[in-house]
Amino acid sequence: MVEKSLPSNGVSLGIDGVSKAELAADIAAPLQSLEGHDEGLLRLRPGHVTELVGVTGAGLTRLGLRLLASHSHRAPVVALDTRGWISPEAAWETGVMPERLVIVRCDDPVIWPKVLAALLEGVAAVYAEVPAKARERDLRRLAALARARRVAVAMRPMGDGLPSGIAHLRLRALGVTWEGADRGHGKLKKRRLVLEASGKGASGMRRRFEVEDEGTNAVRVVSDVVVDQAGRAVG
Repeated sequence: MVEKSLPSNGVSLGIDGVSKAELAADIAAPLQSLEGHDEGLLRLRPGHVTELVGVTGAGLTRLGLRLLASHSHRAPVVALDTRGWISPEAAWETGVMPERLVIVRCDDPVIWPKVLAALLEGVAAVYAEVPAKARERDLRRLAALARARRVAVAMRPMGDGLPSGIAHLRLRALGVTWEGADRGHGKLKKRRLVLEASGKGASGMRRRFEVEDEGTNAVRVVSDVVVDQAGRAVG
């Protein structure tokens, strides 16, 4: 398993203190005018860094792997794992081509920047978990290298978010609904993840939208956002 267990079947979770009322009000209006545009927020752009922010259990590991899928049809891609959770099967389920996936495990904040720098020299896209003690100057150097090499990068900070100016696009998980996985067991039938996009990649605006995942490699933006219960993710 890549993700830790979440609460029982069909529970909706509010994250980062965002209430049910705030989510419902803030999501509804932007979706009417941004439908279609939001699909582009789920694509990694060559030479840019996309930051994935959220608590453990919010579904961001799967989303990060899913962002590699289209790039894997053209060239090798890498998942840089700091927690030892990522499995090849989990990546394959999101649509990543098996023969073009490399998983590298490194949790040492001193060695990690060197490992990622080496990977950026030879792949099309990277999903990288960022150690909590990674230094700002190393992160800025890596972002510059990604731009120079035209590598598409998704970074998932394990501690605080990335320093300002590194990410072209920031995707923050606000809430998640699971169906079919009771207390972390059983087959996932459907998951809905509410995201907030910000930064230059979102045209300098804050956009809230929802993606639907039915447990296959299809992840879709949906417009009928329903946030019917608030709480917090655990794990």
